[in-house]
Amino acid sequence: MSSASLLSRLQPGRPLFWALFLVVLVPDWFSKRWAETALLPRHVPHEVIGEYLRFTLSYNQGAAFGMHVGESSRWFFAVLAIAIIGLMLWATRDLTRESTPAAIGLPLVLGGAVGNLLDRLREAAAVVDFIDVGVGTTRFWTFNVADSGITVGAICLVLAMWVGERPASASATSEQSAA
Repeated sequence: MSSASLLSRLQPGRPLFWALFLVVLVPDWFSKRWAETALLPRHVPHEVIGEYLRFTLSYNQGAAFGMHVGESSRWFFAVLAIAIIGLMLWATRDLTRESTPAAIGLPLVLGGAVGNLLDRLREAAAVVDFIDVGVGTTRFWTFNVADSGITVGAICLVLAMWVGERPASASATSEQSAA
């Protein structure tokens, strides 16, 4: 399959785009519902791979890394998520037509954003987090499948932008040194 053919299949609205979107959204939804029933009580670690990987049920009323804006966090971040989803679709429309990493990254980010948005709309306690990694008392922030999709997708988008800019900046440098 040519890269042009793959890119056309990864565009918003196409089946492969929705498949990648669902690869994040569906496992996120079911793993969060599982965590809410299997990992009670809250904040009690359940070791999966020793102390390195644990499942610990928690709820995040804020955004990434525990950021929040007080009592209005739930609705503020829900509206913000909807705005960001729209902005991402608009801002990446050309990039996803030109770059396979961007075309893969966008549905992963959107799947994660929608997964966390659904939690905000469904649950007053906020977004379900349960994946807990670290060593001893040195722990990363507890996260979920949606957060992983957002992270991997964002890395793909950044790489696409970086690679897309490199040839232009390299040619500009060579033009400047030739002058």
